[in-house]
Amino acid sequence: MIDVAALFPHKPKDMWLEIGFGAGEHLATQAERNPDVGIIGGEVFLNGVASLIRYVGEKNLNNVRVFNDDVRFLLPGLPDKSLSRVFVLFPDPWPKVRHAKRRFIGQDNLNHLARLMPEGAELRIASDHPVYIQWVMEQVPPHPCFRWDANGPEDWQVAPADHVETRYQKKALREGRKPAFFRFYRTSKPAPRAAG
Repeated sequence: MIDVAALFPHKPKDMWLEIGFGAGEHLATQAERNPDVGIIGGEVFLNGVASLIRYVGEKNLNNVRVFNDDVRFLLPGLPDKSLSRVFVLFPDPWPKVRHAKRRFIGQDNLNHLARLMPEGAELRIASDHPVYIQWVMEQVPPHPCFRWDANGPEDWQVAPADHVETRYQKKALREGRKPAFFRFYRTSKPAPRAAG
């Protein structure tokens, strides 16, 4: 089990995780704006890791740590209730039915996140792809450990106030695709046992 607080030179007020941080612009800006939060970023692509490390150096950020592999290898090593916010922003939609199992958002990974997130913790998911948006709606709201407090379209059509645009989001907007922004919150239900 990883002692996440020991990863940082100061004891973070909260721990956040960004899964698939792309070029790192969102993660770096969040880290700069929230110096009392420790942020772990998971990314498999070396170019993205290099881009984030450049941001970290330029901004002199000491509250960022990088896991440069599939974050599913990291999740079992994180302690219970250690993450107060998790981001999954503009992931590869894997739009073909036969590729659906490659999508991060799914019941087993939600079970892992449920163990890692205390009651009230926030799961933010954004996508511009209709297949992935539909998939999120099929996977997360029915899960007993997450609730969606949306009251109307503005709750998923408008980004959170502290959101940072990613290059994938900018590309989607240039190409006429409207992103959806979901905010789910951890309920008080006990986390189911995750496989693996």
